Amino acid sequence: MKLWQKSTAVAAEIEKFTVGRDAELDLELARFDVLGSLAHTQMLQSIGLLTAEELQVLQAELKRIYKTVEAGEFAIEPGVEDVHSQVELELTRRVGEAGKKIHSGRSRNDQVLVDLKLYFRHQLQEVVQEVQALFEVLQAQSEKYKHVLLPGYTHLQVAMPSSFGLWFGAYAESLVDDVQLLLAAYKIADKNPLGSAAGYGSSFPLNRQMTTDLLGFEAMNYNVVYAQMGRGKTERTVATALAAVAATMARMSMDLCLYMSQNFSFITLPDHLTTGSSIMPHKKNPDVFELLRGKCNRLQALPTDISMLLINLPSGYHREMQLLKESLFPAFQELKSCLQMMAYMAEQVQVREDILKDDKYKYLFSVDAVNELVLQGTAFRDAYKAVGEQIEAGTFEAPAAATHTHEGSIGNLCNQEIAEQMQQLVDSFNFERVANAYSSLTAEA
Repeated sequence: MKLWQKSTAVAAEIEKFTVGRDAELDLELARFDVLGSLAHTQMLQSIGLLTAEELQVLQAELKRIYKTVEAGEFAIEPGVEDVHSQVELELTRRVGEAGKKIHSGRSRNDQVLVDLKLYFRHQLQEVVQEVQALFEVLQAQSEKYKHVLLPGYTHLQVAMPSSFGLWFGAYAESLVDDVQLLLAAYKIADKNPLGSAAGYGSSFPLNRQMTTDLLGFEAMNYNVVYAQMGRGKTERTVATALAAVAATMARMSMDLCLYMSQNFSFITLPDHLTTGSSIMPHKKNPDVFELLRGKCNRLQALPTDISMLLINLPSGYHREMQLLKESLFPAFQELKSCLQMMAYMAEQVQVREDILKDDKYKYLFSVDAVNELVLQGTAFRDAYKAVGEQIEAGTFEAPAAATHTHEGSIGNLCNQEIAEQMQQLVDSFNFERVANAYSSLTAEA
């Protein structure tokens, strides 16, 4: 069954090529397709295209289908093109003529669009929750090790004193900015395209505000042409946000690989979290961090992959947009898996507390020594020259401790302020609005 099928059969080779992986990927959209139909049928009844009796029957059957999806029992039958066709087929089998009416006022184009927007909202919510979990681990580690110093580097050369509190906290705050991008992507996905039909609206007096409210959207895509143009743009924005989270983890993974190496030896992991060598019995390899780095680097290519599918397309729908699902859907699962693994591993990191006793790190405190002279009244350039001469002469004596107290420094991490920023961002998603809308849509009569 195909929603567009007429009397002429399509060649089997053409059908196989054009359908592609839709039947497989569309299973992820089934829940959202039913939710969209629950809202759409209520709207159709409100404008007189369904009777109250038809609506009651359709709503009851749609809710039964929804339960089969939630139970993992929903399937797209052989010969059925996509999830939209399967849901309509199920309804028609169960309720007869009323099932054929649910497509009034919509096209498969805006049906796909609303399914995708609902799916993106759901997936972004899960990503945000996993980011929050990693954030909390990093903040906890930052507090736990805030007094343990380690070398800071520029150009991979020993530079200035840092701390594990500062290092863990840096990646925690990086996730705050990543959530800001996730929020931007969520806001774009949180606009209702339903009612744009094939991209040019409908002659039916559709109540688009009604479906917007029923589905818990913050707003709608008002212009029907833009609603269709938004397909691809939404995916690219979502991909950019996912890539930002991946970039944070890739960089952290690289640090962890370096810090575990014997040349640095800043951290270690319990033996059961590392792998070994088939011929070198001493090896403790950071395979998890290497795989995290590789997976997250690959995720950073996602926006480019999507952009290449969309490049130079004119307005209106084009079939290659179907391929966007093949790029983006697996990326959500990959990123969530990486976030979960990074949170697990970061919590197990064991830090070395005597790193700076090694004589090679004494010049970390050269700037502190310069600043100490400045505080005593020496001009900065004169102090810089004096300390430089001491280093050249081999007479430099490092200060006893790092005394950094300004906001965001070793002695003043501002973790609470960073946590408040994160919570404000998470609250801005207003996930409760969506949960309440879905609860109302699927409630038993």
